[in-house]
Amino acid sequence: MNLAIINQAGNHRPEELVPSRYAVRIGAIDVLIISDGVLPLPTQMLGHNADPVVRAAWVKDRFLPPDAFDWSLNQVLVRSGKQTVLIDAGLGMDPNLNLPRAGQLLKRLDGAGIDLGAVTDIVLTHMHMDHVGGLIVPGVQERLRPDLRIHVAAAEVKFWESPDFTRVAMPEGFPDALRAAAKRFAEMYSSNLRLFDAEKEVAPGVIAQRTGGHTPGHCIVRIVSGGDRLTFAGDAIFAVGFEHPDWFNGFEHDPEEAARARVRLLKELAETGELLVATHMPFPSVGHVAVDGDAFRFEPTFWDF
Repeated sequence: MNLAIINQAGNHRPEELVPSRYAVRIGAIDVLIISDGVLPLPTQMLGHNADPVVRAAWVKDRFLPPDAFDWSLNQVLVRSGKQTVLIDAGLGMDPNLNLPRAGQLLKRLDGAGIDLGAVTDIVLTHMHMDHVGGLIVPGVQERLRPDLRIHVAAAEVKFWESPDFTRVAMPEGFPDALRAAAKRFAEMYSSNLRLFDAEKEVAPGVIAQRTGGHTPGHCIVRIVSGGDRLTFAGDAIFAVGFEHPDWFNGFEHDPEEAARARVRLLKELAETGELLVATHMPFPSVGHVAVDGDAFRFEPTFWDF
């Protein structure tokens, strides 16, 4: 991947009227944020332990629909040295869930002129369906290189051998779909898995770090080069989590630990001033974290054209 290819691809007549990719440079590393589309979910999932009145006020203050709204699905492609690293693989297409506006990653990679066969490594922040689903779509595995390395925390693989859904608050059908997607992924790509415990540098300046919480093996990805830094936070941070980091997201398997991990990460990002990108922040989700009283504030970067 290089920015010239991305810019050239952008000169063609667009098939969509909304942006779907955004490029930044971290030192010598190219980073491309790609939208996998949007996932409509109930607003209650933003904080199922929150006072419904307070939650409704937060939603109203942001001019969002009161019952359900579209969660962004962001993935990241990184070019570091001779390696091309895809961070998470999107939702794919599960016909039983009827989510036609999600699962757009493969189409948008093609639109950017990026060949799946050029991807040398994949990092999975965790094995929820909206992060592994793109890999189990029929025909995808054949397009990937046989020596592809898929990096995932060992604790994550272990968890999905017998996952615990007792503390989540998901819509009906999601637990079964998540279970099936994780199992299918593990079966298809067992020979490609490269497991790590706490931290692993998967490419120069591209470091996966396990946080736990959201799932036992959930990890973030740090990108560091030439004094520049960007953290892809996966599902550790949601839009509501800056003002209300103690609210439990419906997809969190250990909500208390997820909240602790979220606060630790937000404090660190506020101290370093580095860029933040997260899966479910509004696309392209590039911005900075600031401390705001007893909570935090997200400051989106100005788009660079």
